[in-house]
Amino acid sequence: QVQLVESGGGLVQAGGSLRLSCAASGSILSINTMGWYRQAPGKQRELVAHITSRGRTTYADSVKGRFTITRDNTKNTVYLQMNSLKPDDTGGFYCAADIFDKSVCAFDSYWGQGTQVTVSS
Repeated sequence: QVQLVESGGGLVQAGGSLRLSCAASGSILSINTMGWYRQAPGKQRELVAHITSRGRTTYADSVKGRFTITRDNTKNTVYLQMNSLKPDDTGGFYCAADIFDKSVCAFDSYWGQGTQVTVSS
C-alpha cells in the first residue's frame, strides 16, 4: 500500500508565504512525476506544478515566479514553496504522484488527502 500525506497548509495574509510538504510512504519501488493541484471552492481541481524524477518542472501560469516545486528523492517527498500569496490562491492543495507499488508490481497515480490554504486580503 502507498500513502501520500500533505502538511503545511494554513491561514496567511496576502503577500505572505507558506511551504507545503508531501511525503510518500509504503511499498514504493520508484516514483516518477510528483505534483501539486489546487481546488478552489466551486471550481475544478487544477494543476499548480509538477516535477519529474529528474527535476524537470512545470508551473501553471498563475503561479510562475511565485511558487517553487522541489523534491527530495531520498525522502520520497515533494515540496511547494509559495511566496507572494494572493487571495485567489485560496483552496485545497492536493499532492499527487505516479508510484510503482511493489505489492502489486504496477505504476499507479496516488493522491493525498489535501491541505487547506487560505489567503486573507
